[in-house]
Amino acid sequence: MPEQLSTSELLLDQVDLNTFRSVMGSLPTGVSVVTSLTADGEPRGLTCSAVCSVSAAPPLLLACVKQPSATLEAIHQSSAFAVNFLSVDMAETARTFASPVPERFEGVPWTPGKRTGVPLLQSTVASAECVLTSSYLAGDHQVLIGRLVHGDVSTTRVPLAYWRAQFSELRTHPAA
Repeated sequence: MPEQLSTSELLLDQVDLNTFRSVMGSLPTGVSVVTSLTADGEPRGLTCSAVCSVSAAPPLLLACVKQPSATLEAIHQSSAFAVNFLSVDMAETARTFASPVPERFEGVPWTPGKRTGVPLLQSTVASAECVLTSSYLAGDHQVLIGRLVHGDVSTTRVPLAYWRAQFSELRTHPAA
C-alpha cells in the first residue's frame, strides 16, 4: 500500500504538465470563441474550451481565459463578452482564434450583439451575450463570470467538440 501524504505535503504535490494535459484532454469539451470589444470598438476574440454554466437563477456562465490576453483586457474594459459555441464546420475558425495572428476577425463573418454590441460569430450552434459580474485569478488564467443578457440557439447545427487534442463531432444516438 502506498504511503499517504500529509495535508501539507498534498498542498505542494502536483502532477507534471504532460500528465495534466493528458488527464484533462480525456474529457471531451465544446469549443467556443469568446469575444469582446476594446474601448475603441475593435473586436477581440480567442478560442476557449473552458466554459460551463454556473447558475440558472441568475443565469450565469463561466469562461476561463489565459493571461495575458488582449481579449481579456477588452472584456475588463467593456464589462461585456460573448461566448460563441462553434459548429462542427468551424474548426478552422477555432484554429484561427487560437493562433497568434493579430487580425483574427479577418474573413470571419460576425454581427454586433443585440444587447451588448460584442461580436457574435455567424453559423454557430449558440451564442451567449454576457455582462461581466466578476473575475478571479486561478493560476495562469482568469475565471470570468458572466450574466447572460441575451442568447440565440440553432437547432439544426452540430457542435464542434475537442477530445485528446483533436476536433471531433458529436453524434446523437436514437433513444433506446
